[in-house]
Amino acid sequence: MDKANDTLNRFLFENTPVRGNIVNLTNTFQLALNKQHLPAGLKRALGELMAASALLTATLKMNGSLVLQIQSTGKLKLLVVECTSDFGIRATAKWNGDIGDEQNLFDLIEHGQFVITLDPKDGGQTYQGIVPIESSDISTILENYMLRSEQIDTRIWLCCDGNSAAGMLLQKLPEVMNQVTQSEESIAHDLDAWNRVGHLADTVTDDELLHLPTETLLHRLFHEEDVRLFEASNTKFFCSCTRSSVANMLRMLGNDEITGILEEQGKIEVNCDFCNTHYQFDKVDAAQLMVSDVAAQGSKEVH
Repeated sequence: MDKANDTLNRFLFENTPVRGNIVNLTNTFQLALNKQHLPAGLKRALGELMAASALLTATLKMNGSLVLQIQSTGKLKLLVVECTSDFGIRATAKWNGDIGDEQNLFDLIEHGQFVITLDPKDGGQTYQGIVPIESSDISTILENYMLRSEQIDTRIWLCCDGNSAAGMLLQKLPEVMNQVTQSEESIAHDLDAWNRVGHLADTVTDDELLHLPTETLLHRLFHEEDVRLFEASNTKFFCSCTRSSVANMLRMLGNDEITGILEEQGKIEVNCDFCNTHYQFDKVDAAQLMVSDVAAQGSKEVH
């Protein structure tokens, strides 16, 4: 049986507080990054971040998007991944100078920070957490964040071979019942389940995560556990840029700025960093932008 590409699978261990997610990104990964000219090391790091974004999004009850960013003042300036509630994912990177294909991500970071943003689209408040980069792998940084900020025990395994990315997450849910009302035997069983399942999961290899079907992988890792696997969700590459959204961004520059660019270059060109789509606005397009902006302002004044 072939690996089901571009899926997110949720699962839980029956009668324990432990749940998990497994994700595989192949077409999603390739569509998101193949149009960008990325050093191999940064491409692998973005693959891991993409897998992590899907794993974490699957734990959230939110209609919106999760954004993961690594910011730095070194050669690497920015890695950014956005994952929507329905697992539409996009990613890009910014850097200065030449970066060798085998250079390690964390060797390129100076004064770095890891920024996690939750952006609800239903009117809720945006949340942003800033995490110090105290480790040389993305999994550990996110595990520390979940423990410190969310008080949730979390284990994460991530991998990327340059063609696809995959990951697995385990979480120990907060106790539903107060421990005072639980028997000592029940509490001991919960603790044992989390430790036991974590030790079993630690045996997973990158090759297994990347290539084994989810059911096969879960059986290989946890064949003595009672695991319930839920129906898979599909992941996809999705970029929210449109000509209309670019036009709105240009309007924010103001008429003087737009006119100056046109006088100097004869046209305005904008390239999306995520999907590499090229947008071009000539003098006629720009005039329409400015006319529609004036009309919008007039409409606001009338009402």
